[in-house]
Amino acid sequence: MKNILAPSILSADFRTLGEQIKMTEKAGAQYVHFDVMDGIFVPSISFGMPVLSSIKGLTGQTLDVHLMVTEPARYVAEFAKCGADIITVHLEACKDLKKTLEEIHRCGVRAGISIRPGTPVKSLMPYLEDAEMFLIMSVEPGFGGQEFIPESLERIRTLRAALEKDGMEKDIEVDGGIYHSNVAEVLKAGANVIVSGSGVYKGDVFRNTAEFMEILKDYE
Repeated sequence: MKNILAPSILSADFRTLGEQIKMTEKAGAQYVHFDVMDGIFVPSISFGMPVLSSIKGLTGQTLDVHLMVTEPARYVAEFAKCGADIITVHLEACKDLKKTLEEIHRCGVRAGISIRPGTPVKSLMPYLEDAEMFLIMSVEPGFGGQEFIPESLERIRTLRAALEKDGMEKDIEVDGGIYHSNVAEVLKAGANVIVSGSGVYKGDVFRNTAEFMEILKDYE
């Protein structure tokens, strides 16, 4: 499968957000990861639809929207209208996950399902046919800069094995604590969409992105 880098703008410098996003695109990153937090499902509050709308006209990258909000079905149509190409929702945040995924697809957007570190991977099994991407959180959602949880590697392997058993070639995204030093382990475990915030945006954005892309290409 094609490996994809999704730099998380949660760690970007918003004074120069447009310039930094363009740097990641020029260096080869295919996605922009957009973390939406409501202060309820997770403790933090981030940003929302106006920021997404402003990014849409700025880049040709895929806009990868991760909704860390309670009952995300309420906002799916608006985020789709503002330019989301992928909308990922948390299994734990939805009263009716299947209906939420149906709403995402109705809006013409690819759907993803995310689970927190404490949620068993087996909880995803009834939904393997209902989404295009599955996001394994490798830190507790809500804050950037956390350390990668090592047990996440086995969770990735379990999910990839389940998908392959059913003949499904779908994306596994991993988010949290990923840097140049540990991304190879994540790729070898079976992930192919890599989210990194601090690993991209802290320091030389272009160089950090380019180094990630070199590693991702080595493992395709």
